[in-house]
Amino acid sequence: MSHLFEHYGASGQGYSQPEPMIPTDDIKIPDSLVRSNLPRWPRISEPEMVRHYTWLSSRNFGIDTGFYPLGSCTMKHNPRINEVIAQLPGIADIHPLQPEHHIQGTLAIFHEMQEMLGICAGMDAVTLQPVAGAQGEFTAIRCIQEYFRSRDELQRTKVIVPDSAHGTNPASASMAGFEIVEIPSRKDGRIDLDALRSVVGEDTAAMMITNPNTLGLFEPDIAEAASIVHDAGGQMYYDGANFNAILGRTSPGIMGFDAVHYNLHKTFSQPHGGGGPGSGPIGVKSHLAEFLPGPVVRKRPILPGDKITAVNHEWWYHWYEPEHSIGKVQQWHGNSGAVIRCWAYYRRYGNQLKTMSEHAVLNANYLRHKIIEEAKEKGVSDLFCDGAPVDVAKHEFTLSLAPMKEKMGIGAMDVAKGLLDKGYMAPTVYFPLVVPECMMIEPTETESKDTLDEFAKKFVEVLQEDADTLHNAPVTTKVRRVDEVYAARNLTLSYQFSE
Repeated sequence: MSHLFEHYGASGQGYSQPEPMIPTDDIKIPDSLVRSNLPRWPRISEPEMVRHYTWLSSRNFGIDTGFYPLGSCTMKHNPRINEVIAQLPGIADIHPLQPEHHIQGTLAIFHEMQEMLGICAGMDAVTLQPVAGAQGEFTAIRCIQEYFRSRDELQRTKVIVPDSAHGTNPASASMAGFEIVEIPSRKDGRIDLDALRSVVGEDTAAMMITNPNTLGLFEPDIAEAASIVHDAGGQMYYDGANFNAILGRTSPGIMGFDAVHYNLHKTFSQPHGGGGPGSGPIGVKSHLAEFLPGPVVRKRPILPGDKITAVNHEWWYHWYEPEHSIGKVQQWHGNSGAVIRCWAYYRRYGNQLKTMSEHAVLNANYLRHKIIEEAKEKGVSDLFCDGAPVDVAKHEFTLSLAPMKEKMGIGAMDVAKGLLDKGYMAPTVYFPLVVPECMMIEPTETESKDTLDEFAKKFVEVLQEDADTLHNAPVTTKVRRVDEVYAARNLTLSYQFSE
């Protein structure tokens, strides 16, 4: 089937245009604004359009079609009740400029989400405005930057990141104008406190780190690391990408962090992938609260002049702009639909967050050991090794295909492509960079033992393939192996019409 823009079915008349609501006879449109040609949009009938999108959906892979073990970029089942709630007319059909007395219900949801996120992370204030994790990182770093400017501490120009950090950490800090200082990890993959002590000083603005780290390892020295940074006058920033592993067990606030971003689309089930939609709120300690981008939602007792339309209302919810706000980082009030879905998830499963985290850790460790056992049984255990050999990983784990690369010329990318032919979305490859030929796998808490057993079996089957087969993989997918370097350097972001 051809591209949608190439469709001119129904004799090019597969659409209808409503009559103008106001007379147009006396309206003179300036010649400079009049089109010389009709817009080149598809002119197709409804059946043709439905068939096109149904066909397109059959070419995609998602969490609803199979196991999605994408390490770091958590992809877990999204309960459909969240969609039902997000699509309720009183939620989906409102406009962000409606007056406060029209949207008290939505404001109450926003406020409750702020409060719940603040509690589970040990933070004092939350803004829901950022719409992605990386945007949340940048927003939090900007709040820290403005905090130091307000204190006339302009010498704080450096941000410390470990070598296992997410690539967005140094990128976000660099965008804010900071100099990046990278410190090496210890051989066990955890933070090196001596390396940290050697670089902190009066020029330190912050340290950015996630815990568990990107190797799936918990940082037991994180509180001491926070003390080192705080003693130097710096701030601690928590990357919330791996928050799913510690919910209900501990919190960034307990660990000593001053700011955190949440990936609602990872931790609290908002669907994502392919660029969105996401949500990356940030939480901060009280000394950073007045720098948050607004508006945020606050509540107060009802006053006589408030226009109350609901029965038994106890609070009046209203927008509030922090006094020293860094300004908006997203139009309107953030990704409202994502916030609503995650609020529904939190309301349904909030008292089970600890169990969720425990199951995420259990599934990761079970799958890790199942792959190792299966590989031993099939005689291919010498083709890979643990990326971070520890007794217990957290929510994700890494494997290094370096032995396979050396013996057979087959790397992590080849194994990933082979998994596509087995019907699986491939795990994350080549990240973190500290693990050679890395594959990072995260099963999440929503997958069953049968699913994990089958994936381990298929993973080992791929390791048993010959080099020619894996170098040519995938062969069963709609699109064969693409030239990713060429695609990254030669972006085509819009449809190219043939003249």
